[in-house]
Amino acid sequence: MDSIHSLISEKIVRGLTPLIDPEKSAIRDRTTQTVILWNEATQQAIRNTSPGPTVSSRAYSVVHTAMFDAWASYDPVAIGTQLADQLQRPQDENTLSNKSEAISYAAYSTLIDLFPTQQQVFDDLMQQLGLFPTTAIASPQTPRGIGQAASTAVLRFCHKDGSNQLNSYADTTSYQPVNPSESLSDLNRWQPLRVPLNDPKGRLQAFLTPHWGTVIPFGLTSGSQFRPPAPPDLATPLYRQRVQEILDYNANLTDEHKIIAEYWEDGPGTSFPPGKWMAIGQYISQRDNHSLDEDVKLFFMLANALFDAGIAAWDSKRFYDYIRPVSAIRSLFNGQQIQAWAGPGKGTQTIDGSQWHPYQRLNDPTPPFPEYVSGHSSYSAAAAEVLKRYTKSDHFGASYTAPVGSSRFEPGITPTEEITLSWPTFSAAADQAGISRLYGGIHFRDGDLNGRQLGRKVGETVWNKAQTFINGGGRSGFILMKREDPRHK
Repeated sequence: MDSIHSLISEKIVRGLTPLIDPEKSAIRDRTTQTVILWNEATQQAIRNTSPGPTVSSRAYSVVHTAMFDAWASYDPVAIGTQLADQLQRPQDENTLSNKSEAISYAAYSTLIDLFPTQQQVFDDLMQQLGLFPTTAIASPQTPRGIGQAASTAVLRFCHKDGSNQLNSYADTTSYQPVNPSESLSDLNRWQPLRVPLNDPKGRLQAFLTPHWGTVIPFGLTSGSQFRPPAPPDLATPLYRQRVQEILDYNANLTDEHKIIAEYWEDGPGTSFPPGKWMAIGQYISQRDNHSLDEDVKLFFMLANALFDAGIAAWDSKRFYDYIRPVSAIRSLFNGQQIQAWAGPGKGTQTIDGSQWHPYQRLNDPTPPFPEYVSGHSSYSAAAAEVLKRYTKSDHFGASYTAPVGSSRFEPGITPTEEITLSWPTFSAAADQAGISRLYGGIHFRDGDLNGRQLGRKVGETVWNKAQTFINGGGRSGFILMKREDPRHK
């Protein structure tokens, strides 16, 4: 089993170093690596700005769709998502150099629109690729002009996709939480918290992009297409069973559980869960020695699967507005003595249930949005489905080794011995990402399992939709992917 550490290292996962150093990579030349390099530039912009998982998944989708549309202009079969074959170039222009340049200008123009404060990151990459960093419009008969035209067409739609990008992704649905942070009246509904917990002057959480379920997806008919059944109600025995399961995990955490929870966390300062799977896509690209054409297609499908998974998960989060474990446990066990993780380096102790804390960083104890379904489970299952289909195998064969004391939640303490996480298959990795949220104390079992099921359905749907563009969709009279929704004009 290959070690993923050399390509998706601990530092990369945590957003501290680039996946590929364009000055030192000896695996393939820069032209062949164009998609990988722009994917990493997108990850860097996300790490620098920390927009959250929903906005980051959209960024991957928008930039990789723009790159795909530019590339399709040179492919004899594929068509773009926005302009079909209007930018089609003759076959004698179908060269690696032309495709790389067109893709780069598509990515550059798109990323400046998405992350205007990060332009220096993108300028630097353009210069490393030997290209002039400019948005001045060129002829659409040139690679630069084709990339710019593809970017313009994709952005024209995306500015009206319901994400509200032009207004800083502000909520468009007037969401108000049922429960205030100070009290919990409805144990079926989400409660924003002040963090760190028990700090009355702490930062008050706000639901991250509560409107996201209404964003126009890539392959789904709507965010509600595969909406899962309702989670357990407070009045049912299953509710208590699910809460008790999280209590039991928290009280019996092993070092392996802790490392799994941390490895898949991907919170602020990282490229978030979608970025983890985009990095895994980079690992597969290098493992399988992809060509530029192969990378374009893989990342186009992978990014849009992650995008649609986020929309579908957030539809469920907003529709059910379900409670997080920390709120349920602190309320149900208030005044009762329970066994629980007592904080970094303190192990399991007997504490009052009102003081229960998930195995997370103290300043970021639980995500700022409802529990059901798990975004991690949805994102991971959707990505795994695409990777399985693209590689024609579920084989992953990667691993990650956590050195002694490398924990971020318990630095210098955990693990006491080196721990290796291994994933023989993409499915195993996705399943571990899902259950990591139970170990971490921030999801219930139904949120995980139904999130996995949702993600698999999304991945299959996106895969099938993407094939229509990759395979030309009949070309004549083809109905394009992006349909303007009157709600978002």
